[in-house]
Amino acid sequence: MFQVSREIDFCYGHRLLNYEGKCRHLHGHNGRAIITVESPALDHRGMVLDFSDIKQVVSSWIDETLDHRMLLHQDDPAVPLLHDLEEPMFLLDSNPTAENIARLIFDFTRNHGYPIVECQLWETPRCHATYRD
Repeated sequence: MFQVSREIDFCYGHRLLNYEGKCRHLHGHNGRAIITVESPALDHRGMVLDFSDIKQVVSSWIDETLDHRMLLHQDDPAVPLLHDLEEPMFLLDSNPTAENIARLIFDFTRNHGYPIVECQLWETPRCHATYRD
């Protein structure tokens, strides 16, 4: 089995609902998503997938949808205020934990036809979450 991975850096803010630690407050991260795709065979070029294909679709979506936005639960009480201030947001139907953001990126990638097997989301240089199907 062959695997390749692409790293995608982006900045985002969030806060966690139903959480007692510091992350219950609005804060930001310099995040890194690592997309890993897999195939039992290589294509006619000798590749699982061209890295630029992942960049073109997934990196573009992250840049347009998640980068420099507040990732919040749709029921977060801060949403109306941030909306009134015209702050860019992306709303989730789940708590915007690293685990759920990793799954969000995984699902987007899979829905666009890429043979993804894993998405890691690094919130800090020492902390990451992984989603696999």
